[in-house]
Amino acid sequence: MSSPYESATLLVRLYELRRETAMREARTWYARSFSPASADDVVAAVSGPNSAQFRMVTSYWEMAASFVNHGAIDGEMFNEANGEHLVVFAKIQPFLAEYRTKMNSPKYLSALEKVVMTNPALVDRLPAIRARFNIPAPAAKG
Repeated sequence: MSSPYESATLLVRLYELRRETAMREARTWYARSFSPASADDVVAAVSGPNSAQFRMVTSYWEMAASFVNHGAIDGEMFNEANGEHLVVFAKIQPFLAEYRTKMNSPKYLSALEKVVMTNPALVDRLPAIRARFNIPAPAAKG
């Protein structure tokens, strides 16, 4: 487990990466324009004109989440310092299982999913995020 200083240092570095011009543009596109209604919409994003933006945002948050999952960044500190990863996950969560199957990628975004879904406080925030961004709820498992 990293020390608070090490966690803070990595969080500041992650913040610096988010300020890079291409990353800012990708984050803006993801938040404002990416509104999937199906797994096919997610597939289209990966292969369409905004593929680079989609991959930049999702891979960034997957990487950051992997740091948390492996103890390089304290999870509580990470979640207090960030909220955007919840929006990223909330937009894709309803289609994640089908997307994984379609793309033959069973572990796609599994680090991000683990950070979000193993923290009840984060899971509780997802409905409000879905309402704010008009995101459909994921299908009930059963």
